[in-house]
Parts: sequence; structure tokens; C-alpha cells
Amino acid sequence: MRFILVAVSWISFAWGNVIIDSTQEGVCLQNIQQVTFPSMGFERAGEAYFSPDGESIIFQAVTTGEKGYQIYTMNLQTRSLRMVSTGKGKCTCGFYRPDGKKIIFASSHESPLLNEKEPPKTSNRYIWDLTPYMQIYEAEVDGSNLKCLTSGPAYHAEGAYSSDGKSIVFASNESGSMNIYICNADGSNAQRITHTDHCYNGGPFFSPDGKWIVFRADREEKHILQLFLISSDGTQEIQLTNNGYVNWAPFWHPNGRMIAYTTSKHGHQSYQIYLIDAETREEYRLTYSSTFEGLPSFSKDGKKIAWTSKRGDSTPQVFIADFFLPEKS
Repeated sequence: MRFILVAVSWISFAWGNVIIDSTQEGVCLQNIQQVTFPSMGFERAGEAYFSPDGESIIFQAVTTGEKGYQIYTMNLQTRSLRMVSTGKGKCTCGFYRPDGKKIIFASSHESPLLNEKEPPKTSNRYIWDLTPYMQIYEAEVDGSNLKCLTSGPAYHAEGAYSSDGKSIVFASNESGSMNIYICNADGSNAQRITHTDHCYNGGPFFSPDGKWIVFRADREEKHILQLFLISSDGTQEIQLTNNGYVNWAPFWHPNGRMIAYTTSKHGHQSYQIYLIDAETREEYRLTYSSTFEGLPSFSKDGKKIAWTSKRGDSTPQVFIADFFLPEKS
């Protein structure tokens, strides 16, 4: 049975061990629906982005018995699924071209290290792997006609198109440290726009007008990510948050001013989603639960939001809701 939360119930309630304040959530999020499930074979799924027409999403998921993410698309009306990556290696960060005719995603399926045994993890703490030989690929929306846009032994991922479809912004450690790059949509003319050493800069997205890029970076303390803006030519940089929490997965609202992001402000077991006004720095909380909520993204018209949550059955899955901007206080 499809799990649906109707935010207009205006009550706080428990779903299993998860406490959700639907009164607070109902201000901005209504008609909340879970759209991926373990019954689909997904042990975990998330980081979903809408197609330009809002009819489909592209997301990453780990199927039962597998270790690495693969990239899938889903038609939101029919709920039909398609794996658009190769099924080999590890994948991340699928994204639609603004005209809806192509997709990009990162994959290690052609890595020369593909069959090597991975070293055991030394910590239970979740840390994203910067997989060597991870490349960004362009494909048709059905996954056919794969074209590799990057090369070399480094990690190249976290890619997104500009709103005109002419450029891609992505993250790579090819310089020896994780930095932000911009290239043409065909992968040519890659230019590094952040220039830091011994820290992480990643998760970049172009603003709707293409003038700015929002990203996350741990400039002052390792793993303590803050949000930054940088002009698309790399000449200006602005720090948006400076709060001692982990702030990550920023994504622009189509109005070009509000940015949704994920923060550890309420604890590392209950990351929540906030909005920040890029001009005033005023913040608004969007999710109100006792579990993980993160990786938000908006539809092109701003009327829908997708995100990753454990509120369904304690596994990370994709949720979608109608979205309303908060009224100014």
C-alpha cells in the first residue's frame, strides 16, 4: 500500500518510531507522498531530481543484495521504473538536461579498478566515497548512447546543467583536492572555479539565471560543511552559513533567491530541511520529523519538492510534496 501523509491533518503523530509535526510541515509541504519503497527492490533510494516537465524523476538507488547505487527514472503518473545506468560499478548524481532530451550521471562502470576488492570500512560513520575513475556520462533519457564527458583517474561527479543547457558544473579532486569545475555541455573546456587545498568543495548547482553557483565546503573544519555562493566566472564568493553545523545538499528554488538545504542543526540522526534566503540569510524550517530528511530539489515551476526521508519504514526513500513558499514574517 502506498504510504501517504496528508499534511492538512494538522496534528503531530508517530509513524512507527518517527515523530512528525504535520502542523508545522503543512505550512510549506502538502500532499506528501512516498514514491520509492523496499517492495520495489530498493534497500535505499534518494537524491531525486525532476524532469523539466515535472512528469518524471531521476534518482539513485541500491537494490537488494547490491552495494553500489545505480541511476533510475520513474514516471510519476504510472510509477513505471527504468534503470538508466549500466548496472555496473557505482553511480551518483543523475540530472536532466533542461530540454528534457538528455540526462547526465556519474558512474565508475568503466573503471580499471572495477573488479578490485574494496578495503573494509574502518568506521560506522557515513562518509561519501570519492570513487576513483568516477566519470560523468551523458545519455538519452532511456540510458542509451552513453558518452563519457570526463576522463582520468580522479573522481568526477555531482554534476548539474545550467538552465540554458550549455554548461555543466561538477566537482572533482583531479587537482589533488575537491574543487568545483565548469565545462561545456559536451565536456569540453573544463575550468576550475574554486582554488582551495586540503578541503572539500562540492554539490554545486547553477542559479536559475546562471550567474551564481551554490555549493558546500568544509573550509574551516573537516566535514563541517557550510554553504557558499560563487559567481559562475569564479570572481566572487559569498559564504551563506557559518553556524558550526553540517549544512549540505543545497538546491535553488526557481525564484532564484531561496535555497533549500539539509542541516544537522537538530542532530546527526535527524537531519532536517531548511530554506535560506540568499539575500537576507533568513531561514525557514521545512521538515519537522525525528528522523533523516535531506537532499531536497524543486520542480521547474517550484510547485513540487522531492527529498530523501526515513519517515516511511526507516530506510531512505524518495518523497514528493506540493510546495508553498513561506509567507514573509
